[in-house]
Amino acid sequence: MSLDGRRVRPREFPTNRGGLCQKGWTSAEVLTAAGRLTTPLVRRDGVLRPASWDDALDVVATRLAGLRAEHGPDSVAVFGGGGLTNEKAYQLGKFARVALGSAQIDYNGRFCMSSAAAAGTRAFGLDRGMPFPVTDLDDSGAVLLAGSNPAETMPPFVQHLRGAELIVVDPRRSATAEQATLHLQPAPGTDLALALGLLHTAVAEGLIDEKYLAERTTGFEETWLVAAAWWPERVERVTGVSAADQLAAVRILAAADTAHVLTGRGAEQHASGTDTTSAWINFALALGLPGTPGSGFGCLTGQGNGQGGREHGQKADQLPGYRKIDDPAAREHVAGVWGVDPASLPGPGRSAYELLDALGEPAGPRALLVFGSNLLVSAPRSNHVAQRLAALDLLVVADVVLSETAQAADVVFPVTQWAEESGTTTSLEGRVLLRERALPAPDGVRSDLDLLHGLAVRLGQPAERFPVEPEVVFDELRRASAGGPADYSGVTYSRLRDGEALHWPVPAPGHPGTPRLFLDRFAHPDGLARLVPVDHRGPAEPQDADFPLHATTGRLLQHYQSGAQTRRVRELVEAAPEAHVEVHPDTATRAGLADGALAAVVSRRGRTVARVRCVPSMRLDVVFLPFHFPGEGRANLLTNPALDPTSRMPEFKVCAVRLEQP
Repeated sequence: MSLDGRRVRPREFPTNRGGLCQKGWTSAEVLTAAGRLTTPLVRRDGVLRPASWDDALDVVATRLAGLRAEHGPDSVAVFGGGGLTNEKAYQLGKFARVALGSAQIDYNGRFCMSSAAAAGTRAFGLDRGMPFPVTDLDDSGAVLLAGSNPAETMPPFVQHLRGAELIVVDPRRSATAEQATLHLQPAPGTDLALALGLLHTAVAEGLIDEKYLAERTTGFEETWLVAAAWWPERVERVTGVSAADQLAAVRILAAADTAHVLTGRGAEQHASGTDTTSAWINFALALGLPGTPGSGFGCLTGQGNGQGGREHGQKADQLPGYRKIDDPAAREHVAGVWGVDPASLPGPGRSAYELLDALGEPAGPRALLVFGSNLLVSAPRSNHVAQRLAALDLLVVADVVLSETAQAADVVFPVTQWAEESGTTTSLEGRVLLRERALPAPDGVRSDLDLLHGLAVRLGQPAERFPVEPEVVFDELRRASAGGPADYSGVTYSRLRDGEALHWPVPAPGHPGTPRLFLDRFAHPDGLARLVPVDHRGPAEPQDADFPLHATTGRLLQHYQSGAQTRRVRELVEAAPEAHVEVHPDTATRAGLADGALAAVVSRRGRTVARVRCVPSMRLDVVFLPFHFPGEGRANLLTNPALDPTSRMPEFKVCAVRLEQP
């Protein structure tokens, strides 16, 4: 409950069935949390001071115009977020390319779903996290869940897994692993080897679906040439997962009438995350699961609009509708909707970490506008990112509270949050959802759409090109997405208000949507799915004598992302007030640390201080840190920005560390 008595109540819906997690039932408190921003702030004489909206917009527009005139359009960059509505994500991409003329836009979904998206696209020709409704899992006989802990991160989801034999792949014995039939506990960074080993075992045991492979896929022979070298005993030496458990997992999945393989960030947030996801897809294809009624492969999204946020143009290489920005036909179509010359649109820009790494450098952006992200907590190699932000001529942040990144800004704009605005999001199953405004915003607070409109007009754009009404923006998004892979052209607010369940693509006004993709054919021109040969290469940063442990990061039940909002909710803070590090008791003893003591966790990039929690189920060579906390408790002071060559995903999930006295 919030301080003024407002409450959040669940409603019956297919995905949550009336359930809420702790973050959900306390979310009303965020609306009136201490520190809620209600006036713009402009830094003067080194201090952020209140300003009017007109003054703050004038300051930003004047400085942006000056930088663009002196250094070119790419001197200004934009950083978005996977929690933005579809309308805001769409308008942000349009603002960067049209009002600024800049290629330099990316978003924090690059840190979340990019490896899954890249692997899904190359295997199936299309990326939709789950190409089937979540409710299909209710009738699944077996589910393998690789690298996700939904019992803490999205508890209402777990009810869909209760009827299945559950196999959980996780270096930790997480709350989800506790509920599993079988827990496979590999060393961090070895999921790819494990997936290869399971494929090897499936072939050796005669449990692959040869008819499906012959009729619906291509590339199995080349993929098998790699997997043939990963016999169970070799996999056991590399991963720590016994050959017996590998065989048990394969038999559980193969014996089930229906089965699913699902991946999450634990498998994907690696410098080999795309290949690791591909290895799990290959295993699922070998069992004949994707595109089969009642079975399938899917990826769990990690942010509030993790699916829609990556479809409509706030990613460096994309235009709305999941179009590629370097595709001439896509550029012509979208430019026509926007009323601009296709030649005026910039090409692909830098990926998220590469963009942050270039800030303030001679050839990099000199200004950054941040929407829906708290980079000083959420980005890898956090100290370095802080240095790059400090090197900017101008940092502008739009947020609901004074996050750690907003505290470092030159200008801060107070914007609306979830209950104070209308807009659409897209669920992990590709269903477009309308969230209607429930209450007015506080005086002085405006929407991100208002903010973009105000800046665009001051930069010389026609006022009508950047509307502020979400439904008007969505109608334009529909036209821009028409004919693209993520086609929303048949979705309307009126259909959503009437309660229609519309899963994209919805390519025409009367189209019922597409809840289940790939039942007849995959999205490649020949209709076949691709098995992609991939091989294990291990973490980018192996353990050594100086850094003998692996650190992995993740979420807690009580907090979300960087914690900028949840750390302001009393109930959540009381339950999880500070950073901690989970470690095996023997590992703690060797470092001279006791349960409840403070420890320093040290990597080649930084040092985090956290409270020791001795957990007997932890691997002896692994420590775990949640990434929600600021200051010296930031897990991302440690993390390695080594990038996946395809997705440009940083390696959040494993880095070499040691434990010390603080």
